[in-house]
Amino acid sequence: MPKEAVFTMKLEPDLREAFMSEAQAAHRPASQVLRELMRDFVQRQRQAREYDDFLEQKVQAARKSIEAGLGISNEEVEEQFIARRAKAAGLL
Repeated sequence: MPKEAVFTMKLEPDLREAFMSEAQAAHRPASQVLRELMRDFVQRQRQAREYDDFLEQKVQAARKSIEAGLGISNEEVEEQFIARRAKAAGLL
């Protein structure tokens, strides 16, 4: 991918010096390390946003289900699983 954009940023001199030193110790150009950090950040942010969207859709579907009268109470769920656990344990 062609590199045409220039990114300028301000940071503490100590941080710049430490970063440049570590990039050099890794035998990698600082710009390459920064590009990788930026790509990782973008990917993590997108994944977090996609997961949040997924959860929001699940919540909306659950709310619609409850509004349609298809939901069951927490007590009913607990009762069902008490019975399932007892059956699995051979108590029923």
